[in-house]
Amino acid sequence: MRELVLKMSMSLDGFVGGPNGEADWIFRTLDATASAWILQGLRSAGAHLMGSRTFQDMLAYWPTSSDPMAAPMNEIPKVVFSKNSGANRRNDRLTTAALKDAPREPAGLAASASSEAAQSWARATVATGDLSDEIRQLKAQPGNYLLAHGGASFAQSLVQHKLIDEFWLVVHPVVLGRGLALFSKLSAPFDLRLVNTTVFGAGSVVHSYRPA
Repeated sequence: MRELVLKMSMSLDGFVGGPNGEADWIFRTLDATASAWILQGLRSAGAHLMGSRTFQDMLAYWPTSSDPMAAPMNEIPKVVFSKNSGANRRNDRLTTAALKDAPREPAGLAASASSEAAQSWARATVATGDLSDEIRQLKAQPGNYLLAHGGASFAQSLVQHKLIDEFWLVVHPVVLGRGLALFSKLSAPFDLRLVNTTVFGAGSVVHSYRPA
């Protein structure tokens, strides 16, 4: 039985995005050591899980990117959770602010997606059934852990239904004041047990938790 890991960046006051999903604050404290940690986590995952809006944003970016994270993002199987089966069709309009806020490639550096990278995204599994049932089936399959990326609404649903086996919360030294809270859909307190912390030079800290 493989586990579901949720990796999310979070502000000191508990938000995973600004009021409109803004994520520029993440990249101000994303140093080389933090990027290396993220890359290691990506490479070890058996599948990447994400909501449909995040899928569309990543589809628009990763197949043409030369970022070191592009290889595992493009190569590892992807599962997109959507209420309609058209989720894996390309949408030219970005649907979250996260990709807009990310560092962009220099002009002409990656003008077109490689066929192999594009096909990897085209082969993404689209999960349209009950969230808990879909996650249960994925956990029952062989392979390394399932890594959920977001967006915020998808992550909130995973938390709400208590489907996450381990949280990797990358807490950044910034206070947003308002925004999208990861735990806002919980109807009752939820106890977690700290299993590890990792501190990066630019001030962000990974807190790894498991359900108590």
